[in-house]
Amino acid sequence: MRQSILALGASLVSLAAMAQNAVKIEIRSLPEYHPSNSSIYISGSFNGWNPQDEKYRFQQKANGNYFINLKLDKGSYEYKITRGGWDKVECKKSGAGIENRSLKVESDVTIEITIEEWADRFPTTPRKTTASKNVHIVDTAFLIPQLNRTRRIWIYLPPDYESSGKKYPVLYMHDGQNIFDDATSFAGEWGIDEFLDSTKLNKCIVVGIDNGGQKRINEYCPYDMEKYGKGEGDGYVDFIVKTLKPFINKNYHTLQDKRNTYVAGSSMGGLISMYAVLKYPDVFGGAGVFSPSFWISPEIFNDIKTKGNKVNSNIYFYGGKMEGETIIPDMQKAYEEMKKVSGSRTTIITRENGKHNERTWRKEFPLFYEWLIK
Repeated sequence: MRQSILALGASLVSLAAMAQNAVKIEIRSLPEYHPSNSSIYISGSFNGWNPQDEKYRFQQKANGNYFINLKLDKGSYEYKITRGGWDKVECKKSGAGIENRSLKVESDVTIEITIEEWADRFPTTPRKTTASKNVHIVDTAFLIPQLNRTRRIWIYLPPDYESSGKKYPVLYMHDGQNIFDDATSFAGEWGIDEFLDSTKLNKCIVVGIDNGGQKRINEYCPYDMEKYGKGEGDGYVDFIVKTLKPFINKNYHTLQDKRNTYVAGSSMGGLISMYAVLKYPDVFGGAGVFSPSFWISPEIFNDIKTKGNKVNSNIYFYGGKMEGETIIPDMQKAYEEMKKVSGSRTTIITRENGKHNERTWRKEFPLFYEWLIK
């Protein structure tokens, strides 16, 4: 019997491997002044948008052309080509940015692409800041003792903060570079400050924590990963709860209870926001789980089953159908499991044309905020 089970398991693994499709991407043309012999990578929804993932590095033919062979399940994906960083991402000949490339996999396929230019070949003229006057830098090098590194911390204070004498709820958000200021964002900001400046809804304080660049995937994942190494999400969440939150509560007019403490983020930030609520159910009363990268660490579903019964919070799941095949099913799975085991108030929103980018999340944030506050 045991041998039969093992044989069946091996067959299932074999079938799963066979179900994947061979995708070959060839770079047909590079910019005229492309740096010779430089490494080129593909970054997309299939590898956590890591811009320098060695397992997704293009190989070079004898004639100098670049190619990469991928194994992908059927579905839709988004990606871009980089030379090892988002400052070296592909762009138009004019230097303008491009939309994410789309890839729909239905069978084995070979795709030819052209790289018009690289972003780092254009003058780095500083972009104009778009942060409102209510956004401030708490510290450019705030210590994260749990991970032995530092990080820039932003804070948004409501327009009437100084004059009202009130205390405010606090929303902690990941990828701080992208939420307030176009000048620091990768591909546009969320417009959190503009929305809160203008809305008639009750205001809150928003704390933005910059991501760790090459450490982003590790910091936003609480589980060790075969592809990306040690998960540091436990330490990162401990930092928010045990170091950053006490500092914010001490230095700003905050409502400190669970009901008025929230966390939100997108992609890997969506994953770590979900985990934060599970690990600290008595701290976070609300979470915005935008386009969560649950695929990168399926262990999150075990934690939902075993720890979700301790959670009684407001949880907003959002995903777009243009983000790939795994986002919506994984999010639906997490939502349904939370409904089973938790007394939380939850909702799940899907958009037909929702993409994996800041422009989409900017549109969704006001709807999340209204649902959360009301």
